[in-house]
Amino acid sequence: MKVSTAIALALSAFATPAVAQTAPGTAERLYVIECGQGQVPDLSRWSPGVNVGKKTEYVTNCYLIKHAQGYMLWETGLNDELVNVPEGRGEFTRWRLARTLASQLDEIKVKPADVKLVAASHTHPDHIGNVELFPQAMLLMQKAEYEWPGANNAPRFKPSHPVTKLEGDYDVFGDGSVTLLSTPGHTPGHQSILVRLARTGPILISGDAAHFRENWDYRRVPSFNVDVQKTLTSMDRIAAILAHTRAQLWIHHDKAQADTQKKSPAYYD
Repeated sequence: MKVSTAIALALSAFATPAVAQTAPGTAERLYVIECGQGQVPDLSRWSPGVNVGKKTEYVTNCYLIKHAQGYMLWETGLNDELVNVPEGRGEFTRWRLARTLASQLDEIKVKPADVKLVAASHTHPDHIGNVELFPQAMLLMQKAEYEWPGANNAPRFKPSHPVTKLEGDYDVFGDGSVTLLSTPGHTPGHQSILVRLARTGPILISGDAAHFRENWDYRRVPSFNVDVQKTLTSMDRIAAILAHTRAQLWIHHDKAQADTQKKSPAYYD
């Protein structure tokens, strides 16, 4: 694994924030791409004992990062074939897809072959649905997540897909501009991402370390997370990194927040 030159990894049990040893670089652009819309009939599955029977809507997005060294995609959303299922699909969440990821990349003149790196917070279908749209891209996943057995012990990714298995934080481009952060708990190898931009400043995208603002504010852990205590520790770690870097927190599934964000072809720089 490439050794980070821009941050020191958090070492304590409560995960001291990554500390810049040199002035970090910045990515050129960050595009927010809509990659799915979900409807939930009972929000208490995500906040046990609270919001029983409450319906809600949420989103899943993909994030294209333009860097001097090439394009990286964070999260790949729901599989593009869902656009052909207007009634949606799913048991606990009814997922729909208004536009494909491929068509939105085409809109900004980015071909799948232009994407050199792909990473996802974890391996639930609304985050890795389009991984094989980028068969040549290097997949960056925590080893614990990559090796977590899927249904019937099946692998979660095609063995032929190139992969770098990570064990902890990872400075993607070696300049501190994009850092993958180990935040386990929702799944065994869940990760979040910190992106630094020249004008916008740093943005930390949570993945499913917290699903909604309310869950973040009140430290509520979904009933289906694999480890409650690790989830809470990861939330505390994210809070420490936010305080250290003064980054914005983008909570991946929070529709109210996502509705305020610029969507591709607009971008943050």
